[in-house]
Amino acid sequence: MSIPSQRTLATSASLEGTSLHTGTKVTLTMSPAPPNSGILFRRIDLDDKPFIPAVVDNVQQVERSTTIAVGSVKVHTVEHVISALTGMGVDNAIIEMNANEPPIGDGSALPYVECIKEAGIKEQDELCSVFEVRDPIHIEVGDGSLLTIVPDKTFRVSCTQVGPEGKMTQYFSTEINPETYEREIAPARTFVFYEDVEPLLEKGLIKGGSLENAVVVRDNSILSKEPLRFENEFARHKILDVVGDLMLAGKRIMGHVICVKPGHGPNTQLARQLKKAFGEIISMTPPVNIPTGEGALDINEVMQILPHRYPFLLLDRIIKFEGDNKCTGIKSVTINEPFFQGHFPGHPVMPGVLQLEAMAQLSSIMLLRKPENQGKVGYFMSADKVKFRKPVLPGDTIFLEGEALKIKSSVGHAKCRCIVNDQVVSEAELKFSLLSR
Repeated sequence: MSIPSQRTLATSASLEGTSLHTGTKVTLTMSPAPPNSGILFRRIDLDDKPFIPAVVDNVQQVERSTTIAVGSVKVHTVEHVISALTGMGVDNAIIEMNANEPPIGDGSALPYVECIKEAGIKEQDELCSVFEVRDPIHIEVGDGSLLTIVPDKTFRVSCTQVGPEGKMTQYFSTEINPETYEREIAPARTFVFYEDVEPLLEKGLIKGGSLENAVVVRDNSILSKEPLRFENEFARHKILDVVGDLMLAGKRIMGHVICVKPGHGPNTQLARQLKKAFGEIISMTPPVNIPTGEGALDINEVMQILPHRYPFLLLDRIIKFEGDNKCTGIKSVTINEPFFQGHFPGHPVMPGVLQLEAMAQLSSIMLLRKPENQGKVGYFMSADKVKFRKPVLPGDTIFLEGEALKIKSSVGHAKCRCIVNDQVVSEAELKFSLLSR
């Protein structure tokens, strides 16, 4: 799977309405944000207009909605906004509000999707950080909530919604991408069981609730201003909440979320487990002290930095660093290389694509010298101006020279060449990215 670019809004767009729990009139504006910003809420009704990052560490309350806070500054009911942005593929956005809770609209995420479409979406020049789930992650909560994430090559959510005493049990499953989210998930409205209404009012919640922005279930009857939009609308709305709450882990997810009776409490617990699992993977890759001046790395030090191994490790050592942007390595070519068996019998020639890979490995090490990139891994993205000038044969020693042309966050451009006997045998300009392992 190719790694997608980060996305933000092309311009700003606003919507107005009443908040669900506080009943306050509010204007919400979605605006572009720089790469790696994530989703940032901003309380413009306060003097210092503080930002509240939408991350699981800032979750303060999960009763009937998800509340995030920094210090005493809170934003309630963030899950629908985050869900819409995530579902539509937006990674970075600033959400400004002149109150402490977004407008509820019709109880679904559709108003936010329409706001996102009005603003437009544009790609950014940084790659996404996607957490691919490799081992199942599972949590259980005492009230019967079960959530599991298993490996999958897409982001999929399967949900069984179970009401009191098994009432209104529903199921739905879908892959989450902008097309399916807008069509199958965003229109699903929030709902409440009639027996829960009075306790919620006593707690000062749903002051802005009405049959226009929520579906009320009383016994086996549906009370709302319009019929159900889907026969399993409640299960779909639970998926809407799951998508928003899990994004608080801070990364796009590649995995299949299977949940029974999810809620904001279990959802955010799972977000914490996702963040913890990702942190454990990162901690398995200890930082390596790469010289910052002139210095050398032997093969053991090279293998601490690069994940490549036989038969695809194509650097034997780094013999010199020059400043922050230049590096020289060597590769000794012998007849024992496995590729010579087929390239070509009776006329062994090192494949040009492997010379290109060796240059990419050298380039990765140049970028990995930056402290913020230690413990990451380099992914080859593209090659331009590639030229192969002379064949490389068994017995040759390749000197690889690299120069970083441009480094911006996790994406780098480099110019490299391979030299044998003081003659350039190949050269290229490379683009690559460094992501967490």
